[in-house]
Amino acid sequence: MQRIARRPPSRFAALSFVLCCALLGCKEKPASGGASGGEKPAAAGGEFLIGAFLSMTGSMADFGISTQRGALVAIDEINAAGGVKGQKLVLKVLDDQGKADEAGNAVTRLIDIDKARTILGEVSSSLSLVGGRIAQRRGVPMVSPASTNSQVTEVGDYVFRACFLDPFQGWAMAKFARDKLKFSKVAVLKDVRNDYSIGLREAFVKAFTEMGGTIALEQSYGQGDTDFSAQLTAIKAVAPEAIFVPGYYAEVGNIAKQARRLGVKGPLLGGDGWESPQLYEIGGADIVGSYFSTHFAADVPGARARRFIDAYTKRFGAAPNGLAALGYDAVLVIADAAGRAADSSPKALRDALAKTAGIDGATGKITLDPKRNPVKPAVVVKVEGKGAVFDTTVEPPG
Repeated sequence: MQRIARRPPSRFAALSFVLCCALLGCKEKPASGGASGGEKPAAAGGEFLIGAFLSMTGSMADFGISTQRGALVAIDEINAAGGVKGQKLVLKVLDDQGKADEAGNAVTRLIDIDKARTILGEVSSSLSLVGGRIAQRRGVPMVSPASTNSQVTEVGDYVFRACFLDPFQGWAMAKFARDKLKFSKVAVLKDVRNDYSIGLREAFVKAFTEMGGTIALEQSYGQGDTDFSAQLTAIKAVAPEAIFVPGYYAEVGNIAKQARRLGVKGPLLGGDGWESPQLYEIGGADIVGSYFSTHFAADVPGARARRFIDAYTKRFGAAPNGLAALGYDAVLVIADAAGRAADSSPKALRDALAKTAGIDGATGKITLDPKRNPVKPAVVVKVEGKGAVFDTTVEPPG
């Protein structure tokens, strides 16, 4: 690398450094001083800005749209009750288009320019890793509603989440496959370009084999691929009872169609990356009979979930999915912490978030462990027609 003369860093240089750190996997400590998104105490009766970076366009747009809608329902509810310490919650969403560089740009802008008090996002674990490193470096708390990869909160102590983790989700689906479906031989088709898919595959394979099952064959694809015939032909040859596909809805729907066309039998199994109305539109009849783990089932709600479902349906004209419920819960967690924080500084909010306990959310009770992750059950749903219905709940081990 060519050396250049030392000079004061430009905004471009600073952003380049942040993005390099994100790509190289640096674990950063929060900066002291500097642009922190909350250097001065907010005036009572003002606004509490939540800055969100979400995939509002692109192949993962359903994730971002659902999350934003759920968050808006929570904000409406909280503001109707007087806000937080007299302050009105405001959500500003920047579209990262499902791209790492755009995610980094969005979080930097939300903190440095918009002065967001906290960051909400992302759904994709890969993008949350990018955004989380920037939030950690700036010393601004970030709450991911739905990123399940274990590494997300390992970035640092300013990063939190409202969902369960992939090690548990993979274990839950392995237990469901072995105990409920009685499967002993399963193939795996994973997305090698996706941190979420890689982590979920690892957890499922480990648990399924420890429970006495056999992984008949593993095959790979990359996010954005459209032809899966070679992988599915290889899988068909080993005749598994099911295929575990820890990917996102767009590819999963196409995999289901191609699998049935090639005569591959048995259901597909997956995780919460399937959570989208697009899954049923793309997969059609070929995805029916498959199962996936998620965070919420609208057909078996508790009292808080029912209130959320009614408010969401009234506002948006359709029932919410699991990602909408997690967007709602993430805002509840932020608002609760803001109400308990000793002052309006980012550190005080971080400290309050770390003590989150017993929040009554749409997806259940939320208490964060010392690593800033909630311990909660998983829901397994079965695809039927143009939607999914509750099948069972899998509690954490122990």
